[in-house]
Amino acid sequence: MKSLQELTRPNIWNLSPYSCARNEFKGTNAVAFLDANESPYNPPYNRYPDPLQTELKQLIAQMKGLPAENIFLGNGSDEAIDLVYRCFCEPEKDNVVAIAPTYGMYRVCADINNVEYRSVDLDHQYQLSAEKMLQACDAHTKVIWLCSPNNPTGNNLDTEQIGQLLREFSGIVVIDEAYADFSTYPSFRHAIDQYPQIIVLQTLSKAWASAALRVGMAFASTDIIAIFNKVKYPYNINLPAQKEAIDILNRRFDVDEWVRLVLLERSRLIAAFRELPFCQQVFPTDANFFLTRVTDAQAIYDYLVSRGIIVRNRRNVRLCEECLRITIGTKSENAALLSALRQFNN
Repeated sequence: MKSLQELTRPNIWNLSPYSCARNEFKGTNAVAFLDANESPYNPPYNRYPDPLQTELKQLIAQMKGLPAENIFLGNGSDEAIDLVYRCFCEPEKDNVVAIAPTYGMYRVCADINNVEYRSVDLDHQYQLSAEKMLQACDAHTKVIWLCSPNNPTGNNLDTEQIGQLLREFSGIVVIDEAYADFSTYPSFRHAIDQYPQIIVLQTLSKAWASAALRVGMAFASTDIIAIFNKVKYPYNINLPAQKEAIDILNRRFDVDEWVRLVLLERSRLIAAFRELPFCQQVFPTDANFFLTRVTDAQAIYDYLVSRGIIVRNRRNVRLCEECLRITIGTKSENAALLSALRQFNN
């Protein structure tokens, strides 16, 4: 493993971060806040939010079994994805390696940051090969991107192959676990002490039913979290989002029930889908969606749109030819989907 200083862009390592007013004041007994040029009217929205989301992080720390110092909160996981490039990858010099197919924002952020993006195909069962991933790396490979459960395939990646990458790759390994709450696989966030180059991403957007809040979580070593905090914008998560995130985290029993219902509906919907005459294959899934190969993905997609039912057409994604990605909805939404598809004439 290279040292974190070797992996970090020199200008970022030497960066003096912006010091906002709320960072400078750490006490709790102030009687007047006259430091940040805020309006004195319309509380609580007249004040800047906590730049480090202290209360929210403490609640997440208790729930996830990690110290708050190992948590970064971003404006969605996309902010953390972008920060990986901005902190560790020198434009026009460094590169990253990712599985294919996978979540599209890894490549988009690479293009935005002018960093070479190298993709390595999964096998026919949508599993990775650590050897092929390592063969795609060179001295300028700073990051390997993994998504498990993967999007759009839905399956967990082989943990032994991930373990080999963690042992043999000298750079940062990002494991995106956005859908982990629907899976029985253990999270890699518990391996941070063993493998300090890991960054594990999770989110409130999926199982926690709070996509509108745009709250993503990154779990990593305290040194990596400190670098992220240097580079992020000072007030990246607004006050209403922090308050609503705390509220949803306190509704764990509701969330557990929602996950249970989604998993029940997933099993029912997949079983019914396999009986449709145009369904060629439904791939194994550990997420709140499934990928299916059909006879004519575009025709079925267009037909569903005409019926007001929107799914994701993945037919142009490598290794997903003639595939649709279908999110598990409510029982009535899933029934509407099946009813429409049973009337489809291919």
